[in-house]
Amino acid sequence: MTPRDAKKLATTKLATMKLATMKLATWNVNSVRARLQRVVAFLTKARPDVVCLQETKVVDADFPAGAFQELGWHAAYHGQKTYNGVAILSREPPQDVERGMDDKEVDHEARFLAATVGGVRVVSLYVPNGQAVGSEKFAWKLRWLERLRAWLDRRHRPGDALALGGDFNIAPEDRDVWDPEKWRGQVLFSDEEKAALSRVRDFGLVDALRLRNQEPGLFTWWDYRMGAFHRGWGLRIDHFLVSNPVAARVSSAFVDRDERKGSEPSDHAPLIVELA
Repeated sequence: MTPRDAKKLATTKLATMKLATMKLATWNVNSVRARLQRVVAFLTKARPDVVCLQETKVVDADFPAGAFQELGWHAAYHGQKTYNGVAILSREPPQDVERGMDDKEVDHEARFLAATVGGVRVVSLYVPNGQAVGSEKFAWKLRWLERLRAWLDRRHRPGDALALGGDFNIAPEDRDVWDPEKWRGQVLFSDEEKAALSRVRDFGLVDALRLRNQEPGLFTWWDYRMGAFHRGWGLRIDHFLVSNPVAARVSSAFVDRDERKGSEPSDHAPLIVELA
């Protein structure tokens, strides 16, 4: 074996080791600068390999990439002032970074970021809230989900290793809502939104959390008002949708409720998915 062949073999083995296990997280942080110390502490505590962030609320020039680089993290980001914004933090450099869905539609909102990490195409996305059923913003939300499905059809095949993580702003089932009858037909839990999400999943994606957990009450978002978190008034609107090659590797999935506690938390908690 030549030195060149040995180096190639070592590189292949290293890549295989990186693919052997992976911990993914997604978290709507509701301002990455306001909650920078919480994010840094989460990285140290949870030790994920990849983190999808939403609602970073900062232009790219002001994204705190240096704070993450000091800890050995790489950051890809796509942001805007005050609103929206998505990012991907990873232990290894992200490859083939894609900002926006590049579908020729006019879209000034930073809600979509994709990159390849450890052989998995990871997408951090922040689906529009929709404001109210029947509103123009609601129609835009449904259209945005159509564009997401079109991006999948255009760029990928169901057999690709895909992990779409983010704040989808949709609770798919009754068990994902603290009071289904109160929420039924409202934004975040309307039939139209659930159908639009199903069309995205019909590409060949599965709900990673539900692969390992079937119980109700696994919420990821609680309103800041009325003591919603302490009363258990939550919704599961943050998800990891994964393709079958990734789904076959899911060993655990859970919500880190502790990150919704303490001083000045985000109104969301991280969702963590472990791949074996």
